[in-house]
Amino acid sequence: MRLILLGPPGAGKGTQAKMLNEKFRKPQISTGNILRKAIQNGTDLGNRAKVFMNAGKLVQDDVVIGLIKERIVEEDCRAGFILDGFPRTIIQAEKLTETLEEMGLLINAVVDFEVDSEELLNRLTGRSTCSNCGAMFHRTSRPPLKDGVCDSCEGKLHQREDDKEETIKKRLEVYEQETAPLKEYYKKQGNLKTVKGCGAVEEIFSRVCAMVS
Repeated sequence: MRLILLGPPGAGKGTQAKMLNEKFRKPQISTGNILRKAIQNGTDLGNRAKVFMNAGKLVQDDVVIGLIKERIVEEDCRAGFILDGFPRTIIQAEKLTETLEEMGLLINAVVDFEVDSEELLNRLTGRSTCSNCGAMFHRTSRPPLKDGVCDSCEGKLHQREDDKEETIKKRLEVYEQETAPLKEYYKKQGNLKTVKGCGAVEEIFSRVCAMVS
C-alpha cells in the first residue's frame, strides 16, 4: 500500500495518516519531519536543505525528492508508505512519479480530503499549540481541561501565526493556486479518490479505509 494524502490546510491529513499508520502499519512520511531529521543528522541533503531554510527560502524540489527517496528505501517502507501532504505542486508530482518509476514503484491511491472553506477556517482559527511539547488543542473539538494550559505537560498554549484568520485565507489561496491542480493530475493517472473530510474523525477514517483497503 503506497498512498498520497491531499487536501487543504486543516483538512485532517496528518490525523488520518497517523490512524492509517496504526491500522495498516505503513510509515507516515511528512516532508517536515524528514527535513528536520536530515538537518539534525547532518546529511548531505540535510545540509543543502538547511542553507535554503536559514535563508527563509523554500527547499528546492530536487532536495525534497532526494530526501523522500532516501526515506522510502528504508526497511520499514518496503511494504508501503503514506505520503502526508506531499507533493504540493505539479512539478513535485511529476518528479515524484519519475523517481518512483525508476524504483519500480507505483502509488496505489491518492486520497483527496474535501472540506469547505468555512469549516477549514473554524478548525484552524480554533487551534492552540503547547509552547513546550507541541500538543494541539481546539476550542470546540478538543478543549484543554484548563484554559490556556496543556493537559500533558502544563505548558502554556498559544495560537500559531499561521493559524490566524488572515494568514489562513492566504494559505488557502496558495493551496487553490498551486496544490489543487494536483487533483486533475492524479485523476488522469486513474488513482484519485475523493473523501468528504467533514464529520467525526472516526467516520472520516472509515471512509478512507473503505477506499484504500
